[in-house]
Amino acid sequence: MKRLLILLGLVLTTLPPALAQQEETYDYQWCKQEIVDHGMQALLMCNGLFTSDRSLEQLFEQELKVLDSYLGKPHSGDYEVDWERKTVMVDLPGSASVMRAAYREGLGCIVLAPNQTFEDIDSLPVLQMPPLAGDPSTIPWPDGDLIEDQSLPPGVDQSALEAAADWAFNQQADKLVTLSLIVVYKGQIVLERYAPGIEVNTKTRIWSVSKSIAATLIGITVDQGKLSLDGPLELEWLPQVASPETDPRREITLRHLLNMASGLDPWQGPVQNYGAGSKLAYFGGASSVNLALSKGLVRKPGTFWNYDNHNIFLEVHAMKKALGSEQAYLEFPRRALLDRIGMRNTVLGVDRFGDFVMSSQIYSNARDLARFGMLYQQNGVWNGERILSEEWIEFVRTPVPLKMGIPQRYGGHWWLPADDLAGEFPEACTATGSWGQYVIVIPSRELVIVRRGMDYAGDRLDPTRLALEVVKAFPQ
Repeated sequence: MKRLLILLGLVLTTLPPALAQQEETYDYQWCKQEIVDHGMQALLMCNGLFTSDRSLEQLFEQELKVLDSYLGKPHSGDYEVDWERKTVMVDLPGSASVMRAAYREGLGCIVLAPNQTFEDIDSLPVLQMPPLAGDPSTIPWPDGDLIEDQSLPPGVDQSALEAAADWAFNQQADKLVTLSLIVVYKGQIVLERYAPGIEVNTKTRIWSVSKSIAATLIGITVDQGKLSLDGPLELEWLPQVASPETDPRREITLRHLLNMASGLDPWQGPVQNYGAGSKLAYFGGASSVNLALSKGLVRKPGTFWNYDNHNIFLEVHAMKKALGSEQAYLEFPRRALLDRIGMRNTVLGVDRFGDFVMSSQIYSNARDLARFGMLYQQNGVWNGERILSEEWIEFVRTPVPLKMGIPQRYGGHWWLPADDLAGEFPEACTATGSWGQYVIVIPSRELVIVRRGMDYAGDRLDPTRLALEVVKAFPQ
């Protein structure tokens, strides 16, 4: 036995050192990451300039800081802006990842694939719909933007309101940058404040607040009887097989997707995010629908919660199929929701295939988001007309019955309050987006709070603390 151990030791000590030192250190996705980084800069610059009417100086000071790195400076760099064609190209010398984005009427900017050029612009989708009738500056709030001088409602503490606004705008101002704050009480704007460079009509990307807008449009489609929460989705899963009826993904329902419980392979992670994640659709020119339809099932639907943008791609694709035509689909957000509640400053973006990227790609201003919050605060009714059923609102406010591993709870693409807020306002719900975008709805207080931000370095303004600060101004 002793001799055997000695021989084994001799073998181990004579192995080449390299065999014991090998590690997985090479990033095989770096080329895709470069595509995504350059595409993200091209798209953010294009939308910032031509959808938001921001300046290059403002974009480099704020929007582009969300990137780990970006190219150039406000007046020069490895990018080209064509002001007449409304395009942006990001081109690092020596790189194969030249990315382009082009503005399209009614849809904002669209990112092209790496192998496309601006000769392909005319093949990109457009939405040619006349603007909502009327001059919003002459139409009273909330259908328009005319706000007459009026005193605060009885019991509202103006000093407490201003203190809440000061808190929001002064919190670690170098990292937690508040762009706008609006508080609506009983339908009346009682506080409205903007950061320098931001005006009433300034649109910014609302990131995952888009998911709550998607849930609303899905809800309207369900209310119309064109989709079912628990019925079959009839999606053409990829890859196509000879007997699609045996595909286990057929068990996934709309409810599973809205609850982030589809059971699909969780590609939304730091390692796979570039190689197979939603950012390839956001910023790389890939098809959002094909990416989602290609995901495999790794858990039984309805048994595991996982926050993944591909769920939204699938449910919006199901909505498209239910609506029946490309044109009806592109017009649906405005006809079903935006125009009906006066959201004139909201633009829903698409990928180059004409599919809405409603998990993130929406630009809006603070007042439109306040209108959106009011629709939920008013239980789905606008000017006496029911836009969204009570049953749907109850669904999106119902917590997913699964362990999530985080303090917050999740409904149907609305976040539900953690314990410190749920005890006082159990019916509250929040539409939440990256970099500090919040639409907080507290029906029992007839309150809507909208905060848009540019929060950097992984920090975010605490929405629960914001709500508690604002509530101090209002009577019990």
